[in-house]
Amino acid sequence: MAIPKSFDQLDNRIVYVKPVAVADLPDELREQAGDLEQIFAVHDAQGQQLALVADRRMAFALARQNHMSPMTVH
Repeated sequence: MAIPKSFDQLDNRIVYVKPVAVADLPDELREQAGDLEQIFAVHDAQGQQLALVADRRMAFALARQNHMSPMTVH
């Protein structure tokens, strides 16, 4: 799924991870999600979506691999 901005370009080192219902996504993204009912979005401190990933563990791993501190949003 798309990442509009490189993680390395971010000034703030905290990102927020939140669940997203696949049913709420645009058609193109729903197709990419396959049979998943929920995916996870990674957002910067300003709320810009950086990535969509299949599960929470992957979202946290992506953040940490890019030297970010992930925080869960409910």
